Amino acid sequence: MDFDLPQDLVDYLAELDAFIEREIVPLQAKDDNERFFDHRREDARTDWERGGLPNEEWEQLLGEMRRRADAAGHHRYAFPKEHGGRDGTNLGMAVIREHLARKGLGLHNDLQNESSIVGNNVGLMLMLAHGTEEQQAEWVPKMLEGTGGFAFGITEPKHGSDATHMETTAVRDGDEWVINGEKTWNTGIHKAQYDLIFARTSGKAGDGSGITAFLVPTTSPGFEVLEFLWTFNMPTDHAHIRLTDVRVPHSSIFGGEGRGLGVVQLFFNENRIRQAASSLGAAEYCLDRAIEYANERAPFGKPLSHNQGIQFPIVELVTQCEMLRALIRQTAWQMDTYGAFSVSDKVSMCNYVANRLCCDAADRAMQVFGGLGYSRHQQFEHIYRHHRRYRITEGAEEIQMRRVAGYLFGFMSQQAPKGVASLHG
Repeated sequence: MDFDLPQDLVDYLAELDAFIEREIVPLQAKDDNERFFDHRREDARTDWERGGLPNEEWEQLLGEMRRRADAAGHHRYAFPKEHGGRDGTNLGMAVIREHLARKGLGLHNDLQNESSIVGNNVGLMLMLAHGTEEQQAEWVPKMLEGTGGFAFGITEPKHGSDATHMETTAVRDGDEWVINGEKTWNTGIHKAQYDLIFARTSGKAGDGSGITAFLVPTTSPGFEVLEFLWTFNMPTDHAHIRLTDVRVPHSSIFGGEGRGLGVVQLFFNENRIRQAASSLGAAEYCLDRAIEYANERAPFGKPLSHNQGIQFPIVELVTQCEMLRALIRQTAWQMDTYGAFSVSDKVSMCNYVANRLCCDAADRAMQVFGGLGYSRHQQFEHIYRHHRRYRITEGAEEIQMRRVAGYLFGFMSQQAPKGVASLHG
């Protein structure tokens, strides 16, 4: 078995590094842009006068970063060449996202709102996979150029992890649908022209079928943003919205009538492996810095690194990083080789372990750095607060573990990868 990365992928990492040094580092250093990435960053990023929304200057800076990355041919890496991409693979995305996150927080890779020189445009992925010809003709150019997009309205105030019991409904009235209900954690709704609303159109609570996705204009009569929910890591673009007799045409259905959960499953499955890779990279950043500092800091006449109380916890975490990296890359490769849903159990394993590991690594780095680690002069507190949310979003870690248990104990099934032994032999 060959565990070496493909040479073209190794070469591409070097190309990305050169682009960051040439284009992105000077942009981050320009004017007062550095304020968005130093110990003042939460106030710099947050517009408290607008209810805690992202600062417009910060978002414009991220937009300029994405434009430069797109012009250089990097931002669309994951998409087909016909759309300006590089036919990127799941393995490639996993390796790239780990690599960029390991560099620490910066304009090159700001995971707080999924802005990176290599884009994670999951909305475009969904459009290419599930959009009708008419929807793709309208949406793909705008999404590629960054001039259009939609938020994701699935979670409800009373229903988070169990989407099959959602209370939002849509009833057909001639050539239109009338939608009523509430959604929460609608990320990015402050800028999105549309919200992808999931509503029950048939069946009963608990059914996997009968849920339909609708592309709903956020300017529709009856569409209200009730509040933006303040979080552990500000700013916030996560809204609680309400739909009251909102009317949309039949053509707004996305992914087929009654088949909305298929859209959700693709979103989660693809995003979970990418999220796991980013959390791994962020964990490695924290540990790299902790090791470096432990060799430099010398209280009581010797470096901290001479103490087993410092060594052993870091050894445990670094070992977990090494094992997790192998699983993430194997899983991503299997997704490319045998199909995205052929190893859903391992995708869940990667996701919940990586998100937990990142929080543990950030916490350990804080402890090694002492008071300085707890301060905002280091990135650890920001990394912890941001990645802590990943243990809840995209499926809470308990849901991920339940999913793995379902495969292990036969409550769920998945397509077995050809040539790979199943969980039951």
